[in-house]
Amino acid sequence: MKEKEKMKQGLLYDANYDDELLKDRISCKEQCFQYNQLRPSQIEEQEQLIRSLFKKTGNSFCITAPFWCDYGYHIEIGENFCSNHNCVILDGAKVTFGDNVFIGPNCVFSTAGHPLDVEQRNQGLEYAYPISVGNNVWIGMGVLVLPGVKIGNNSIIGAGSVVTKDIPEGVIAVGNPCRILRKVTDEDKKKYWK
Repeated sequence: MKEKEKMKQGLLYDANYDDELLKDRISCKEQCFQYNQLRPSQIEEQEQLIRSLFKKTGNSFCITAPFWCDYGYHIEIGENFCSNHNCVILDGAKVTFGDNVFIGPNCVFSTAGHPLDVEQRNQGLEYAYPISVGNNVWIGMGVLVLPGVKIGNNSIIGAGSVVTKDIPEGVIAVGNPCRILRKVTDEDKKKYWK
């Protein structure tokens, strides 16, 4: 079985020394580099590059440079996706974002993890588990989302959180490790309308 197939199946795979995966990552990094060199006014060129890089995009999205990912072909974004500066998506496995997802600056979504066993790590082995973010989710600045995490619709992840486990829909979750603070309520609609 090829390393790329192992990666897609969530098995340990050779991420560091496999020629096919190295080639894919270099190609992706070249596209990210090109994207990050575009002027902010070059919106059409930015959109074309992201559409060629990602597996799926909505009609309307905004990704503020700099942006980096590993492969691109595992990333799907819904309508009105918006990420601020320094978003990093390590997409060894599928990373799916629903509609109306807002991501603050300096956030990382990492499907990749490494074995606890030192010999396996030193062989360049890693695993990749999918990440899923629902519709209408707000991810605060500096959030880290780890392999295999699912974040439910209409939830908010507070700034600086490290999301190690699934977060249900309709909640505010914060901290390291990230935990549920409370449900989003109707009172929250009135908070900023003073």
